Amino acid sequence: MLGAWGASLTGCAAPVTADRPTPPPAAPAGTASPDTGAPVPPRPGKPRQEGRAPAAGGRAPVFSRATPRPGAPVPKVVALTFDADMTADQGPRAARGERFDNPGLIEALRTLKVPSTVFMTGRWAEEYPAQAKSIGTDPLFETANHSYSHYAFTDDCYGLPVVARPRMLADVQRARRAFERAGVRNTVPYFRFPGGCHDDAALRAVAPAGVTAVQWDVVSGDAFATDAEAVAEQVLTGVQPGSLVVMHCTRSAAPVTEEAVRRIVPELRRRGYRFVKVSELMRG
Repeated sequence: MLGAWGASLTGCAAPVTADRPTPPPAAPAGTASPDTGAPVPPRPGKPRQEGRAPAAGGRAPVFSRATPRPGAPVPKVVALTFDADMTADQGPRAARGERFDNPGLIEALRTLKVPSTVFMTGRWAEEYPAQAKSIGTDPLFETANHSYSHYAFTDDCYGLPVVARPRMLADVQRARRAFERAGVRNTVPYFRFPGGCHDDAALRAVAPAGVTAVQWDVVSGDAFATDAEAVAEQVLTGVQPGSLVVMHCTRSAAPVTEEAVRRIVPELRRRGYRFVKVSELMRG
């Protein structure tokens, strides 16, 4: 049940652009960038299974921010989300020492006591099972599905390889099994399309998984960024009550995210904002 300031849920959305795996072309500030309803409380010692989200016309619903109902006050809440990306074919790069994790960022969120939602790929959970379990059993965080392979669910998504339509649902389910093997417990039935790219066919393909597709309304610009202050300023400029911010948890592709978060969090708190997970943002 949505509260007095209901969530923005729709049955379909136009495709959006991605910001991975190669630096995307410059986009106007505040536009969509690159790169799942309500969760059931987890049972102690058991992984939370993805529940069935309300589908609209056979499509997975889409959530991008919380919006107030007419005449209702607007709570000053914001959800920070972090994509833990690793594409299925990047194993050799990891073997050569490239780091797709960011334990410093996770520890910063713990130190700052920031509830957050981590969108994790199954391949990332396989590469870093201890970190996946640590995140996925910490009550500060909730873990959501970001596909297994981090391949695109539409064509022309910033150079990402593309999942064949008949394999889309299997890719989502494979990620869930990877989380279970790693010991991830605090999962929620949300899905973030790699690169954020989706269309009607993709929403229909993932609907049987019972997920809500989670997008965003604030692009942090942290992917491939080298200036933490610029990332922080972009977030601070874009956040409004009910905002959902997309950031990344990959050192090699987003090296300044931790520093940016250490600037963003105190300033938003000074402005009166409270940090919430996506599940609370949806509930209102």
